Amino acid sequence: MHTVFFSGSRSISRLNEEIRQRIINNIIQHDFHVVIGDANGADKAFQKLFAEQHYPYVEIFCSGSQFRNNLGNWQVNFVPSDKKGRDFYAEKDKKMAEIAHYGFVLWDGKSIGSLNNISEMLAKNKFSLVYHAPSKQFVRIKSFDELQALIDYKNPQLIDEMVQKGNVYLKSLISPQVSLI
Repeated sequence: MHTVFFSGSRSISRLNEEIRQRIINNIIQHDFHVVIGDANGADKAFQKLFAEQHYPYVEIFCSGSQFRNNLGNWQVNFVPSDKKGRDFYAEKDKKMAEIAHYGFVLWDGKSIGSLNNISEMLAKNKFSLVYHAPSKQFVRIKSFDELQALIDYKNPQLIDEMVQKGNVYLKSLISPQVSLI
């Protein structure tokens, strides 16, 4: 059974009909195993859809010893972490990227966590299907070049976050031509 790592931006709290149908037609109808985090936003929106569909093949991952959301009363995997802030939650994301075959990411064009998840999958030679909310399009990301083409390098806040909070793979996408001022 294939495993899909669902993740996305916390700013995306609802799934449009195109996203819902893609999940129903390509994930649920094929009985794929699903791993999702426990955050508000996209994680919770995914959980809501799977709970509405009474989908049994879902596992929730959370960092530490307490989960935030588990709308379908699915199995919970607690991932130990002694880190703080974003790094605390990144531990569960790394674990899901390890066990998944594919990624399904809702990206608002700004979330560094979503970019980190896509790059973690790429580093493991796994692709992700990204719903790029600003363009309202699905984009299949199979290489770091394709991910680089999706990033808005004119957004100084995003570039700063890539430098400050990005994982090692994401930081490597910062080109010398990009001004960090």
